[in-house]
Amino acid sequence: MIMKNLGKKLVLITSIVMTMSLTLTACGKAKKEDGKLVIGINQLMEHPALDSAREGFIDGLKEMGVDAEVVYMNSQGDIPNSISISEKFASDKVDLIYAIGTPAAQSTKQVARDIPVLFSAVTDPVESGLVESWDRVGTNVTGTSDKANIEEQLKLFSQIDKDIETIGVIYNTGESNSNIQLKELKEVAEKSNLKIEAVGISNINDVAQSLESLTKKVDALYMLSDNMVASSVGLVSQKLIEKNMISVSAEESQVLGGILITQGISYYELGKDTAKMAKEILIDKKDIKDMPVGLSQNKDIKINKSTLDQLKINKNLEIFKNAVILDK
Repeated sequence: MIMKNLGKKLVLITSIVMTMSLTLTACGKAKKEDGKLVIGINQLMEHPALDSAREGFIDGLKEMGVDAEVVYMNSQGDIPNSISISEKFASDKVDLIYAIGTPAAQSTKQVARDIPVLFSAVTDPVESGLVESWDRVGTNVTGTSDKANIEEQLKLFSQIDKDIETIGVIYNTGESNSNIQLKELKEVAEKSNLKIEAVGISNINDVAQSLESLTKKVDALYMLSDNMVASSVGLVSQKLIEKNMISVSAEESQVLGGILITQGISYYELGKDTAKMAKEILIDKKDIKDMPVGLSQNKDIKINKSTLDQLKINKNLEIFKNAVILDK
């Protein structure tokens, strides 16, 4: 069925293709005998975090002098489109595929069996069926994970307000990353004597109603690295400000979008980390099967200045003193 519809889907994909040429040559070693290296990017959807992972990857390649043609395709959240993109890259025999987002990575692994595949913005690549283990991937697929340290994130709530007992979460029921994070969140919260009130959604249009209901039952909100929910981060953050409710996010881009605080990852830096892996594969000829999945080492606490200014909380709390201020 997918092959029958491939022609039609590629017409849609063509309208969202962007080809970028990276300058510098890494002393000429990045070029094949018959021409320039080609890297295909299969991105799940337009989204601040995923866009940052792509931008960090491209900038990382430039900084390391990798001379490659980068072909960017975006499936706009449509899984059959993501598979078609993977089939196109496999057919074109690109040198490497960078898949951003779990469904994009799963689609790419399914199709591109003989091409090195690097993923990013994947929470648990083992549970998602992408690799055999974190340390030994065992196939042509590895990459970087956006897995957050949930225990550290939950501590932020008590450091801001010791009276917080119930934390709300909205998650996409159809996204494996979200379900994996929610399971761990509940386990960690139980050990910390916190209660999690979770509401699942299957459509972005459900966010507003779910949020309205949820804020009546909870003391604060935790934002997973969930693509669907994060697409509504502006709506979510504004509603929480109206309710004078503290919010913690698993990652930086949501704080830029209005969530109060995170001790989570930077997708831009995660993209740069993945670019280093690409160089090791393409230039240094490292065997991808021997490359473990990478984790972000970013430990900075980051806060949204505008949100902090609007909330009725003590700005002089210890947790805010050394935080990185995001004012955008």
